[in-house]
Amino acid sequence: MLISRRMVLAGLLAGVATPGLAEVMDSSPRPVARGGKAAVVQAAKGPLDTSELIAAAKLGGSVAYVLMDARTGDLLEAREPDRLLPPASVAKAVTALYALEKLGAGYRFQTRVLATGPVTGGMVQGDLVLVGGGDPTLQTDQLGDLVARLAKGGLKGATGRFLYWDGALPRMDGIAQDQPDHVGYNAAIAGLCLNFNRVHFEWKRVSGDWQTTVDARGERFLPPVGMVRVAVAQRDAPLFTYGRSRVEEWTVASSALGKGGSRWLPVRDPGAYVAEVFRTLARAQGIRLEVGERAGAIPEGQEIGRIESEPLPEVLRDMLKYSTNLTAECVGLTASRAQNLETSGRAMSDWVQARFGVSFQLHDHSGLGGDSRVTAAGMARLLVQADREGRGLKAILRDVGMKDDRGKVIDGHPVKVLAKSGTLNFVSGLAGYIVPPKAAVSASGANGGRELVFAIFSGDPERRDAVPVALREEPEGGKAWTSRARRLQGQLINRWAGAYS
Repeated sequence: MLISRRMVLAGLLAGVATPGLAEVMDSSPRPVARGGKAAVVQAAKGPLDTSELIAAAKLGGSVAYVLMDARTGDLLEAREPDRLLPPASVAKAVTALYALEKLGAGYRFQTRVLATGPVTGGMVQGDLVLVGGGDPTLQTDQLGDLVARLAKGGLKGATGRFLYWDGALPRMDGIAQDQPDHVGYNAAIAGLCLNFNRVHFEWKRVSGDWQTTVDARGERFLPPVGMVRVAVAQRDAPLFTYGRSRVEEWTVASSALGKGGSRWLPVRDPGAYVAEVFRTLARAQGIRLEVGERAGAIPEGQEIGRIESEPLPEVLRDMLKYSTNLTAECVGLTASRAQNLETSGRAMSDWVQARFGVSFQLHDHSGLGGDSRVTAAGMARLLVQADREGRGLKAILRDVGMKDDRGKVIDGHPVKVLAKSGTLNFVSGLAGYIVPPKAAVSASGANGGRELVFAIFSGDPERRDAVPVALREEPEGGKAWTSRARRLQGQLINRWAGAYS
């Protein structure tokens, strides 16, 4: 199921225009192999003069970092260690730790189907209820398989209503209010989620006119979606417009479409979206249901079917690898049981203070919003203590690879860099562990091949805030800035590995 989900994820970044990586997933869900070999820079032992590297990066704003010995917590190097900067998606590493403690490693999200009366002759004598448990990883193929199991068991419909309950999590139109309407990474939140709360919009030119489709495609099921409509408008700008009445209405500028293509668009009422897709899949299997109605509470009933997510560590592993914002928010809200993101982010900040003695200002769980603030010193201390206490974060972090001075991954390098990256417009972060092949300390106390903890944050929040909301998917100069920031991160890690290993 994980492989299937990752293949679905591969389409999430497809867009009319080149998608803005500045606010979204940090890596492609289908990693592209990189070739080429380069030697690690062999630096002199001891603190490095990094001022020239930072000046050459020409980032503006602030660059802060901390390097620590992972075993002892000794500070090895620092620059502006207490500077408050946005964490971007590095916040997801904190969310992972928070969820593992609050929910436990065995936790699984559940999506259930209930019958409020007995099933007689294939008909539920009462209402059929789809009950969401806040699963951010639910995909169309899983929903289709659930319906197929129900049909195989003889279900034909219900004499009463088709209800859906999405109240396991608070309903929100999006994670951050300062993002363009059309960006799929700013997903709506509810207790029922599907396909990361996105629909697939496809367009092609047919006989001189535009043909558009909207669906909730998986790999084996292709249900059309009627609650979202997209029309082509003869204009150059804006790229998209959005309005909402009985259905979610989009228009897209014809000048941006080329000959054809597709992208994933966000839905703003995920519960209604999941209910529509479930009903469409059910009807295709001969199960007749009325149009779904939202339930204010879970009715009493017998469970007749369910879907369970992967165990929490696997959910979090994918969240950290693909930087899925919806997963972070659903996991964090489930852990805090708060009724909005602001309260939930504050609860996680309080937990960080209580557990690690570190003061963060977190306003969400994904880092998508620009108001959260952390320090390099605080993040490094958190990582040292989390590893010392065996909290399970290192085991689910992705190896981002050792990189050369051009920013290219050095294939086959023996040093692992287990880390979480984060990117917003004109904000970039990376924090984690530098793990040599044999991290050890000799009998004399000399460090040999020791493991390191690092946190690097670069940010120019004023420049980010100056970008108009409509242009935040891909602001002018944003990609080049991000490329320079990531190259600087690789250069620092490369030198630290050479100097302290």
